[in-house]
Amino acid sequence: MQNPEKQKGKWCFMKVLIVGSGGREHAIALSVAKSPKVDKIYCAPGNAGIGGVAECVPIGPMEFGKIVSFAKEKEIGLTIVGMDDPLVGGLVDELEAAGLRAFGPRKNAAILEGSKAFSKDLMKKYHIPTAEYENFDDAGAAEAYLEKAQFPVVLKADGLALGKGVLICQNLEEAKEGVKSIMLDKKFGSAGSRMVIEEFMTGREVSVLSFVDGKTIKTMTSAQDHKRAMDGDMGLNTGGMGTFSPSPFYTEEIDEFCMKNIYQPTVDAMAAEGREFKGVIFFGLMLTEKGPKVLEYNARFGDPEAQVVLPRMKNDIIEVIEACIDGRLDEIDLQFEDNAAVCVVLASKGYPVKYEKGYAIQGLENFEGKEGYYCFHAGTKRTEDGIVTNGGRVLGITAKGKGLKEARENAYRATQWVTFENKYMRNDIGKAIEEV
Repeated sequence: MQNPEKQKGKWCFMKVLIVGSGGREHAIALSVAKSPKVDKIYCAPGNAGIGGVAECVPIGPMEFGKIVSFAKEKEIGLTIVGMDDPLVGGLVDELEAAGLRAFGPRKNAAILEGSKAFSKDLMKKYHIPTAEYENFDDAGAAEAYLEKAQFPVVLKADGLALGKGVLICQNLEEAKEGVKSIMLDKKFGSAGSRMVIEEFMTGREVSVLSFVDGKTIKTMTSAQDHKRAMDGDMGLNTGGMGTFSPSPFYTEEIDEFCMKNIYQPTVDAMAAEGREFKGVIFFGLMLTEKGPKVLEYNARFGDPEAQVVLPRMKNDIIEVIEACIDGRLDEIDLQFEDNAAVCVVLASKGYPVKYEKGYAIQGLENFEGKEGYYCFHAGTKRTEDGIVTNGGRVLGITAKGKGLKEARENAYRATQWVTFENKYMRNDIGKAIEEV
């Protein structure tokens, strides 16, 4: 195994493997490529954009045996697991068992995202502010509970559902249909075997990503995602249609409250439960009238939050990751640029329900050499005829600016540089920031 140690005055460069295929992994790959400690980057399976900075290998993120074998064969010094499924499935455990260094929580810690019921119970036990809730593994019991509930309510599939397993129901009829959809019709597969019914919270949403080494937590700059498919926060939930960073609503006062009452208590709670967390914890927050509360936890970089947070990070990402793995994150001074970034997702029309793939993408070359502009590939594939669409979310167009207004203008200007058939995007990403 190779590690970046100075040997006789020379760096021993490492090979890095990134597991995943989306815009988040593209953002991670670009950050890794900037590190002087890295000599070679692989990505399994990657996409057309990631192929510009890494060698993509045809191994699926859930093919643990193949990933471990590849990492051993290529003498990979560090594997970064970007996606939720392999983290919850225990890929980090498999890599570590083979004597390989890996970044991300082990299976028993990734449950923080893998089970909403677990995370809600953890918050209740350790008095971490969140919405009132009940867990159900029986559809009949859930419907009986809803008969007496106050509306609106939020229904959440317990397991992983690509960010889509959340339903906001305005009345009893909608809620009963939601229970049927999640628990009986299994719209979100096995993720709906259990369900959380939660009180509906109002306020500003904020996403805060953090690096964690098991005991120390260092938060990154704030961001805000736009989950709904259509302008005005209408339509179905998606994996994310765009985001901006930082959030003007996330003040120093709120940050201090969250560090004391949410961030550090979450890390300490996981340690107390024998589930030491090393990796990235994503805190989805609601800034309510009664103070910040946790909407959700994720156990990895957000997507598309990573596309606006990582381009603003000053640190060498490899140094930060190694500090997390080695339990010395307290030595890192995490810093971000004093600017802003906005990401607008270009999707295939019909996402997140039904959409077509295989359309040629034109204009990607317009981003070459343009400082402060990024075209992160999410659902793309390289073919003999060029790069084509290969998913619901196709590209994440990100731009920086001195402030959020300038970044937003730059990002939307850049969305015109690239075209493909059935191109769709929201036109109001970050619009709320103009009201501030």
